[in-house]
Amino acid sequence: MPKRILQGTVTSDANEQTVTVSVERRFKHPLLQKTVRKSKKYRAHDEKNAFKVGDTVRIIECAPKSKTKRWEVLEA
Repeated sequence: MPKRILQGTVTSDANEQTVTVSVERRFKHPLLQKTVRKSKKYRAHDEKNAFKVGDTVRIIECAPKSKTKRWEVLEA
C-alpha cells in the first residue's frame, strides 16, 4: 500500500527534531453544496531541525517514531 503524502504549513518547531504541521483540506458539503475548509495537525519528524514556523512542507507516512509522531518531513 502506498504511503500518503500531505502538504501543509509548519505551525510549531518548539520541540527538538519535531515540527507540527497543519494540513488543510477542502471539500464540498454534501447537503449545502458549500466549500468547507477543515484542518488537522500532524507531528512530523525533522531530523536536522531545518524547518521553521510558516514554512510549507510535504510530509510522508512512516513507522511510529514516538507516541505522537507517525510522519516524516519529506521536503520543503
